[in-house]
Amino acid sequence: MYDPTVARLTYRALLGRRRALILFALPVLLIVIAAAVRGFSGADDQVAVDLLGGFALATMVPIIGVIAGTGAIGPEIDDGSVVYLLSKPVKRPTIIITKLTVAIAVTMAFSAVPTFIAGMILNGNGQQIAVAYTIAALVASIAYAALFLLLGTITRHAVVFGLVYALVWEALFGSLVPGARTLSVQQWSLAIAQKTAGGDLVTSDVGLPVATVLLVGVTVLATWYAGQKLRSLTLAGEE
Repeated sequence: MYDPTVARLTYRALLGRRRALILFALPVLLIVIAAAVRGFSGADDQVAVDLLGGFALATMVPIIGVIAGTGAIGPEIDDGSVVYLLSKPVKRPTIIITKLTVAIAVTMAFSAVPTFIAGMILNGNGQQIAVAYTIAALVASIAYAALFLLLGTITRHAVVFGLVYALVWEALFGSLVPGARTLSVQQWSLAIAQKTAGGDLVTSDVGLPVATVLLVGVTVLATWYAGQKLRSLTLAGEE
């Protein structure tokens, strides 16, 4: 279910000069802000939660997920080079699983690692806040990568729709409409972070059992449907 050649080509596409600059920008900004905040206000658990939750998990992780998830397959569909890939003796599920694996790895590397570093800078992992948000970033990376990989297979405007979901639905509606939070990857991952962190600083509007089911369900369904869409692309190319 994993093809090294497909993985290598996907990594090369995702870590090209332009995308790499975008992928590095937000993590560097997070760490710089964390260092500045620590320098001005000292170690503060509430400040750490506000920055890691409000910037790292709510903004950085989904944007990196959009870049990695859509970039893993979207450009190949847009320029038609996916037909060449599909002509090779590689099973369609293998292509999707490989690209999803790469997208998850890139999202985790550029979101979870800087989240942990920023958390350690902010309060030295007091009340397990740095670890909690790092785990949340890791879990969210999987769901985001699957969702945005699916978007990359069904629309040429995957980046736009991905940003609308991440920044409008989760960040805007999620903060204003309580019911919208139930359909939020951010809240699902926060449920796991809440279980990890000490005290009551990290909270989620979704219970842990429900969050776990939704995270697994969305990831599996998005991956399966992306595979189905790739099969239809194969038929279209053959016709």
